[in-house]
Amino acid sequence: MTLDLLDWRRAIHGLYAEVRALDPAAGHARWRAGRDALFRTSSQSPLPTADPRRDSGLPVAPYDPAWRCEVPIEPAPPEHRTLDGGVGTSRIGVLRTPWGPLDAWWLDDYSGGLFVPVRDLTTGGSTYGAGRYLLDTAKGADLGAGSGGSVVLDLNFLYHPSCAYDPVWSCPLAPAGNVLDREVPVGELLAG
Repeated sequence: MTLDLLDWRRAIHGLYAEVRALDPAAGHARWRAGRDALFRTSSQSPLPTADPRRDSGLPVAPYDPAWRCEVPIEPAPPEHRTLDGGVGTSRIGVLRTPWGPLDAWWLDDYSGGLFVPVRDLTTGGSTYGAGRYLLDTAKGADLGAGSGGSVVLDLNFLYHPSCAYDPVWSCPLAPAGNVLDREVPVGELLAG
């Protein structure tokens, strides 16, 4: 079981490395195929064994380049908090996206890493009620750095946390500074 989790994490890190090497639309297609394969075959899949999405794949909106940007992490007042799910974090800045600001968090627990969860007006409708993840570098979900030290943000890669599939998982959820006041129709959805 422990080695299966190691394999899962290696696969996710490798998948995002492949995605970063491709143009955004091709990277998105590779990301979808890679995640579907992992969710179908890995013992670490958060999908229960009988879940039909193991065969059909995860519903993801078509790629839309209008939801991609590169922005710097700008200074913000530091804040330490334990997010829902019991994960300690520290705000390290703010990402001023074309769709609204998002707080950038550093995971204080286990291996650390940049964490950017997102809630929007689709939350609780076509997407999971607690939001989706954009970046979680501790787990390999990282689209890389842009020019001049900026961060690549592509909302087409928003994905549901594991707790969206099975309540046995506990997940850190998006706090108030990670809520966009608009619908984000791209990324992973609850239904196709």
